[in-house]
Amino acid sequence: MSGIDSSGQPECAGRATGANPAAMPDSTVHATSDSIQRPQSAAPAARTLETLDLREAVVEILARVAAATLLSLFAYAAIKRWLADPTRITLVLLVVGAFVTVGLSLFARVPLRRDWTPFAFVCAIGGTFYFLAVRLAPGIQLIPEAAGAALQLFGIFWELFAKASLRRSFGILPANRGVVSGGAYRFVRHPMYLGYFLLDLGFLLVNFGIQNVIVYGCQFALQVGRILREEKLLSDDERYRAYRSKVKFRVIPGVF
Repeated sequence: MSGIDSSGQPECAGRATGANPAAMPDSTVHATSDSIQRPQSAAPAARTLETLDLREAVVEILARVAAATLLSLFAYAAIKRWLADPTRITLVLLVVGAFVTVGLSLFARVPLRRDWTPFAFVCAIGGTFYFLAVRLAPGIQLIPEAAGAALQLFGIFWELFAKASLRRSFGILPANRGVVSGGAYRFVRHPMYLGYFLLDLGFLLVNFGIQNVIVYGCQFALQVGRILREEKLLSDDERYRAYRSKVKFRVIPGVF
């Protein structure tokens, strides 16, 4: 997710014109330099469940309950396996990473607009709940457990840094929550995806296998799709274009 301003301007790229403002947690785009942020007073008021109509509120609540349920079922299955083999630190950290990604999005503020196009929906939902398809049984260890756990920890801390830069302006579906800059977004335009990548890479290298290669290959492709979709929509915002001209790389400095 890239960003622009946590006060309420377009933030998460990936929303389309005329997008429905209700529904599931969404991803964020935060990318503008602090020098071009819109003054706080100019930002539209953040939406709350109380400001939604009945249909929007019901959809919002059901979506968050469904996300919490899926996360809980995954955590139960993973922790059960970890209790059988407490040396598998990467398994525990995979659960922690899922809670950081999905759990915190349950408390994100309701966006002004969301992108409900099929492509954005598939990329966002598939790229978020991919962990449900991950093979939790032990696989081939290409690197030591401790090395994989270190990669995961760095990814989690970096993701938390990116989310702290956004405050509550993040979620799952691409949405308009405001343009944010500063913090992790000074280094790359989509720092949260870098955190996801390191977390996933750490688990994959310690739990290598055909199923996980397929799952993570699809996951990485979906995340690239989310990034490109977000940037296409954010490019309409002149503040984002100014930010993009200053921060050259999307996720990995010098690479992408």
